[in-house]
Amino acid sequence: MFDTRHIKTFHEVVRTGSYSAAARALGYTQPAITQQMKALERDVGTPLFTRFGRGLRLTEAGETLSRHATVILDDMSAARQQMSSLTRLRAGRVRVCAFPSANATLVPEAMALLAAGHPGIGVELLEEEPPESLRRLVSGECDITLAFTYPGLHEDVPDEVMEVPLMEDQLLVLLPTGHLLARRRAVRLADLAGERWIAGCRRCRVHFLHECAEQGFAPDIAFTTDDNLVVQSLVAEGLGVAMMPGLVLNFLRHPKVAGRALQPASRRRISAYVLREHLRIPATALVLGELKTVAANKIGC
Repeated sequence: MFDTRHIKTFHEVVRTGSYSAAARALGYTQPAITQQMKALERDVGTPLFTRFGRGLRLTEAGETLSRHATVILDDMSAARQQMSSLTRLRAGRVRVCAFPSANATLVPEAMALLAAGHPGIGVELLEEEPPESLRRLVSGECDITLAFTYPGLHEDVPDEVMEVPLMEDQLLVLLPTGHLLARRRAVRLADLAGERWIAGCRRCRVHFLHECAEQGFAPDIAFTTDDNLVVQSLVAEGLGVAMMPGLVLNFLRHPKVAGRALQPASRRRISAYVLREHLRIPATALVLGELKTVAANKIGC
């Protein structure tokens, strides 16, 4: 392994033609240049220069090293510039994995803030429901994961993963606009015990069944789908009612569907998850900060 300082000094000696000229160019003393070149020759195991009158002549080893020295120094300069761009947030790439409604709301708004302040930072978007999204974080497929949990649900998070709570998302009941209970501002779940239901993703369905059990009934689930648009379309046609997070209705609302708050209120917690070590990466920390800013404006959704 060569000391890069010695390579830089060697390159300057070759460029200027003498130890003394290199010393002046680099701000060193001539003995310091001599010592560095002796150390470099010990590293390579052969002389690099021969004396030629008052000047220096490169040996065959010196000629070979000289050709590589320019490439080495150029590569080092490029590497320094790229590292500087990353640490100064002029460049970088962050992979974000989120569930569908977060990818349609929180993520785009955060990316807009990012593009306005740091256009050099690129974001790759992935989509996955929890808990699979958390597994992708641990396996290194993404840098930040957005996931949701419900009260009483324990998220199995490894020690190397940090949870950053973002917001509480209120759950609503979806009713056809002509439904009698659509006239109310809030609806008790028990009042819908006799309805047919459209259930969502597995995690949401588990919570929904728990909520119904707490109210003393088992729901008649007519349809099950992960697609929020399909859920609303089924409700709009009078084929059932559904429970849906308020975040979804921020970007997708069928004109024939009414969303009403649950009484008592029911919410899910939305959090970002990141490997603790990755918090030291400037671009990852920046994207996480933009997500927190956007989520703070949606509290009480």
